[in-house]
Amino acid sequence: MFNLKTVLPLAAALFLSVAGAHATVRTETGLTESAAGKSETYRLNVPTEKEIATTQIRLVVPAGVVISRFQVTPGFTRTVKRDAAGLVTEVVWKGRVAPMEYARFFFQAKNPAAGEVVWKIYQTYSDGSVVAWDDTNPAEGPASRTTVK
Repeated sequence: MFNLKTVLPLAAALFLSVAGAHATVRTETGLTESAAGKSETYRLNVPTEKEIATTQIRLVVPAGVVISRFQVTPGFTRTVKRDAAGLVTEVVWKGRVAPMEYARFFFQAKNPAAGEVVWKIYQTYSDGSVVAWDDTNPAEGPASRTTVK
């Protein structure tokens, strides 16, 4: 016989592990909110969810977010695109994240004014397929969000 007090927490833990198993941007301490105008260290967490390696991660920098520096990520090369004002608009990391592994990419940025920041992430696998974590299909590829207060 199932004990509801045991089954519900296990079901919730399983749901959270599945729901959290996609590419996300959080603060360094794992939060989904931060203060307006604050300089924050963010972490981009990218798990490989297929039986083949992830080979590239592309992050589109939301408007108003000003990236100032990156932490070195051994085994990866990083390129950035900038706008006419010299602000980083896109970051691409190339390397290898094997199946059942994940990589974390840290960067420092200044938050925009209050509101919701939507991080669009594109994960490329060794077969050339791309998973879009950008809300194109929210059920399968939700974009990561930060609430700026």
